[in-house]
Amino acid sequence: YMGDALMAFWNAPLDDPEHALNACRAALAVRAQIAPLNERLRQLAGQEERDFVPVKIGVGLNTGECCVGNMGSDQRFDYSVLGDAVNLASRLEGQTRTYGVGIIVGAETRQQADDLAFLELDLITVKGKSIPERIFALLGDEDLKATDAFRYLADIHSDLLAAYRAVDLAGAGPLVVEARAAAEAAALDLSELYDLYAARLADFKVNPPPSDWGGVYRALTKG
Repeated sequence: YMGDALMAFWNAPLDDPEHALNACRAALAVRAQIAPLNERLRQLAGQEERDFVPVKIGVGLNTGECCVGNMGSDQRFDYSVLGDAVNLASRLEGQTRTYGVGIIVGAETRQQADDLAFLELDLITVKGKSIPERIFALLGDEDLKATDAFRYLADIHSDLLAAYRAVDLAGAGPLVVEARAAAEAAALDLSELYDLYAARLADFKVNPPPSDWGGVYRALTKG
């Protein structure tokens, strides 16, 4: 536990060949409990005649080499994990508020859990880093990925990212509208994500990116 955050890790102390996939499944399971939890809290608040404050969480997942073991001193001693991959996971959690999605994963996690339903979000340099990271939203399990509605959304979304990175404003604008509709048809709430891209495209009309931009968004805050 770290303040209001919780960190979990897989593949230590015991080997877990499917650590990335298991981490993703755990994140999906946690997110699935938020709505039932908030309903119970809402009912309790009503019974006690006080304001209801919903629980909101974001999850950042990343896969990479870390230093794992017993760390600390006599004052504080813990079996924990440290490293650049850990720091990136924390940064990705912070970006869930920027993109309006519940779970954001790094490229390596997405590659190792390919059976699940992902959408690419952006190519981003997080605060404190100089190398861009391709980041993805984890939206569901294999069943969602297999649906026609999700496959259609994935195609439209990919076209939108390509048009955005090419600064094709005429092409990207209608794709935002199509992607919104496709997400609704797939029963996914991605309204904040497409609001974000609509705002970026509107800004491009006034402040076009430089020719060497490369489609990389630079995050100025931790999230």
